[in-house]
Amino acid sequence: MSQPVRIVIAGGGIAGILLATKLGDQLGRTGRAAITLIDSSPTHIWKPMLHTIAAGTRDVQQQQVVYLAHAREHGFTYLPGEVQGLDRERRRVELGEVRTPEGAVILDARIVEYDVLVMSLGSRANDFGMPGVKTHCHFIDSQQQAENFNVVLRNQVLRAVAQDESLRVAVVGAGATGVELSAELSRLLEVAARYGDPSVRSRLNLTLLEGGPRVLPSFPPQISASSQQQLERIGFRVMTSTQVTSADASGFYHDGSRVEADLMVWAAGVKAADFMDNLAGLETNRSNQLIVDASLQTTRDDHVFAIGDCASLTPEGRERPLPATAQVATQQAEHLARHLPCWLEGKPLPDFAFRDFGSLVSLSDYDAFGTLGRFGLFKGGVISGRAAHLGHALLYRRHQQALHGVGKAALMWAAEQVNGLVQPKIRLA
Repeated sequence: MSQPVRIVIAGGGIAGILLATKLGDQLGRTGRAAITLIDSSPTHIWKPMLHTIAAGTRDVQQQQVVYLAHAREHGFTYLPGEVQGLDRERRRVELGEVRTPEGAVILDARIVEYDVLVMSLGSRANDFGMPGVKTHCHFIDSQQQAENFNVVLRNQVLRAVAQDESLRVAVVGAGATGVELSAELSRLLEVAARYGDPSVRSRLNLTLLEGGPRVLPSFPPQISASSQQQLERIGFRVMTSTQVTSADASGFYHDGSRVEADLMVWAAGVKAADFMDNLAGLETNRSNQLIVDASLQTTRDDHVFAIGDCASLTPEGRERPLPATAQVATQQAEHLARHLPCWLEGKPLPDFAFRDFGSLVSLSDYDAFGTLGRFGLFKGGVISGRAAHLGHALLYRRHQQALHGVGKAALMWAAEQVNGLVQPKIRLA
């Protein structure tokens, strides 16, 4: 009796967990394939939500998906570990040791064999080798980083109140992450003022630094202008066309000047993991992303696919690759889940075609902005206010529905609403 096809998915972000869920339901439950999802974290968080976890304005326990339980429900296997290498000749994924925060080894380095490998390891901010950034700055690229930042943030707020000082925060990178995190920090301290010192919000002294000429450079200029005006209205300093050159323990250097800070966040640039640079001879770009063709297969190995932020696909007729966004990752996972089972039976893979449904950015409760995609009855355009807030919220609900189904997603939403009535609005401890 032949063994089922071994499909290994490396990375449980938006694309990885969605693909594992759908393939597990289609192939894993029936034994047509053995689906394995590898991730270094035991839980999944929707990445566009990480800034709210970092600020402490959303309950991480209620939002996370436990891989082990989710795998049991959907016919795939979860394997803890961090991918560190690849042997394409033997079709093996190399995993490093799993250690406790104190450094004790829980699991030794291991090898996972595959017939089909899907790389979906996501991306992280790019420090561009800037001196001092890795040592002194916080990154908000994973659940662990977001939670670590929240602990430091709450300690800094306590210090500022106890010593009657200001809290100086500097954020580099005015893309969606930097802008949304900044607004969420303001909301955090506004709510915190209701629980204690009414002056706590006025202590926040935040500077947002952007190397380009405007914030939210991927959005239309009118959204950039409106977002900057809103950030300045709530008291933030926004510095565009500002090239940061280095960081130390107490601030950033730029253009011969300095921004002092108690908390520093780096949210600029996008790159894949360092080990993926020329991984096993696969074609990569300067950001370590795997180059894929329209079938989402890597250019040098048909049995290695790449989707989401760790992949780079330039559609025919376009000069630039698709952006590293949740929308692209979701559509690529759905495409592969739909067509990979047929490919395993010898049928050709159709080309992936991205449909741009627009983009949304939320400045916490203050405002939200979005663009409409150019398809069907929609011919582009800009939305703001409640409509944009609703659209932003629905993106997450759609992700929950794709993972859990309509019924369970509705129950999760209801539980979240009830929890909001009986629990503090922010993380206080």
